[in-house]
Amino acid sequence: MIQCTQNTFSVWPIRTPPQGRSRSAAAQGGDTEEGWRTVPAPPPQSPFQPLVLHKAREGFSYPCSPLFSHLFCPHHRLSLVSPALRAADMPYLQQDPKPRPAAHPGGARGTHSSGKGYEQLKQECLRTGILFEDPDFPACNSSLFFSENPAIPFVWKRPGDIVKDPKFIVGGATRTDICQGDLGDCWLLAAIASLTLNEKTLARVVPLDQNFGPDYAGIFHFQFWQHNEWLDVVIDDRLPTFKGRLVFLHSAELNEFWSALLEKAYAKLNGSYESLKGGSTIEAMEDFTGGIGETYDVKEAPDNFYEILGKALKKCSMVGCSIDTSSAAESEARTPFGLVKGHAYSVTGIEEVSYRGQQVQLIRIRNPWGQVEWNGPWSDNSAEWRSVSPSEQRRLSQAARDDGEFWMKFEDFKVHFDKVEICNLTPDALEDSTAHKWEVAIHQGSWVRGATAGGCRNFLETFWTNPQIKLHLTEKDDGQEDCTFIAALMQKGRRKLKKLGAEMLTIGYSIYESPGTDGHLGKDFFRYHASKARSKTYINLREVSHRFKLPPGDYILIPSTFEPHQEADFCLRIFSEKKAITEDLDENVAIDLPEPLHPTPSPQETEEEKQFRALFEHISGKVSTKHFGSEQDVKRGETLL
Repeated sequence: MIQCTQNTFSVWPIRTPPQGRSRSAAAQGGDTEEGWRTVPAPPPQSPFQPLVLHKAREGFSYPCSPLFSHLFCPHHRLSLVSPALRAADMPYLQQDPKPRPAAHPGGARGTHSSGKGYEQLKQECLRTGILFEDPDFPACNSSLFFSENPAIPFVWKRPGDIVKDPKFIVGGATRTDICQGDLGDCWLLAAIASLTLNEKTLARVVPLDQNFGPDYAGIFHFQFWQHNEWLDVVIDDRLPTFKGRLVFLHSAELNEFWSALLEKAYAKLNGSYESLKGGSTIEAMEDFTGGIGETYDVKEAPDNFYEILGKALKKCSMVGCSIDTSSAAESEARTPFGLVKGHAYSVTGIEEVSYRGQQVQLIRIRNPWGQVEWNGPWSDNSAEWRSVSPSEQRRLSQAARDDGEFWMKFEDFKVHFDKVEICNLTPDALEDSTAHKWEVAIHQGSWVRGATAGGCRNFLETFWTNPQIKLHLTEKDDGQEDCTFIAALMQKGRRKLKKLGAEMLTIGYSIYESPGTDGHLGKDFFRYHASKARSKTYINLREVSHRFKLPPGDYILIPSTFEPHQEADFCLRIFSEKKAITEDLDENVAIDLPEPLHPTPSPQETEEEKQFRALFEHISGKVSTKHFGSEQDVKRGETLL
């Protein structure tokens, strides 16, 4: 899903809302509001408030009991994912903690296990007359799913075995070439639809010199951005089918295969097709462009939001939108107006049209399903179009087709949609002045249990052990008193590690004014100093980014997971309007870390697990070894456990 509905959880310290006030309504923005009770209370001299944990729609938080710890607590599973295993499973991830310049797509790095590039592998196939078969992503169930075997017998076929005259691209690669199959990756398809709006960007990801002509060898390649470098991913063209038809992404033209092959390459990059289930459109947009993503809450968007979207599209930025859901049951539920909740859409156009003597602001949206459209005002067959001249309709490419694309009035868009995600191909794409490019610095790092996995500021005893990056802001923005920069924190490789039980961790960062001393800041500094700024939320998405304006000076940026002891690799990108200097305050920090106060549970549970949980809570009365009130309670719990 493009931007899943967020449920707000208070993890630690415990926060109790006043009577009659809901948690979700009161817990906003991370600060304790008037009337909240915090247990235990922070020290009297502490200027801090506990942070608030935000979970994406698929994430639900449960107290972790010993009985269910192997099911719900990623702490037990993530400890199995060693750095060595991560390196073996993802050889393209290179550890380099030093700041690096932004990557350029000209020299994409090959990733095939043979060490050979696309051209060399292709020429070998042409020489031997044998179609390419990729040993790195074989045509078997392990490339499809990792948690279960498919319920139907898939047959892997090459395009030439599916249709008589296969083509890579028919009449140009367009957004209508993207039709969703039986995989929950609408977030990816919405990004692909946006990708087709820019020929140059598309050609970078989808090399257009590929075909099924005389030099066909059963091999294709695509390029993706990963953590500050471009990777060239080689695949064979065997695709999963059922009864002779493609199972997953396909084109409206049955003999066109570029989109299906692109999806396969992206599945290989992430380990399997199943790894693509559920996600944020901005994630795929960044992988297609190396750009920087920004998210808008439509209900709180600025007054010039229409102009922002128009400027973004003119700059060839990729734009997606979605409708929030309040529960998993609402996912992909249709509204009376034909819109789908929890579903990723692409924004493909912004135009004003003359209607009965007035200018009306319209926005064009595309459903990657290739059907199911808005049925309100300005929909394909609405009465409004009868008052628009034929020339205006042609200019807007308006046609009454059930192709998944539709126009709607911008005011209606703001009523019905909740989130908009924009991936800027350059960080300053939405700025009024584009006469210069932003400065970019990249930091690669890791959260390592027992060393640098300190959790957020709620965990004062370990927070100081997190990686610390010093940011020197020396030049003000033109005509301004402050310095503008974007900080984007990305956790690396979590999607590919799904098959090992890993989930997206809840991440964020804090920014402090530097005290003017050198070296790693200790615990006492954070006990008595509040953050100057921080990420808007801690949330279990791949990347958390935010735009800041701060006075010139030295700052310390601390990336962290919400809770301590959670291991992952991360990539921190700093985009600054003026020249900014960054450096790692690199110091080995090794302490005996206590067990997490509240181990983070798994964000998903099966129906069977829900039944077990309900039974356990019914029998036990929700007892916990941390909350026994009497000796009888202890014996009762011991009997159950």
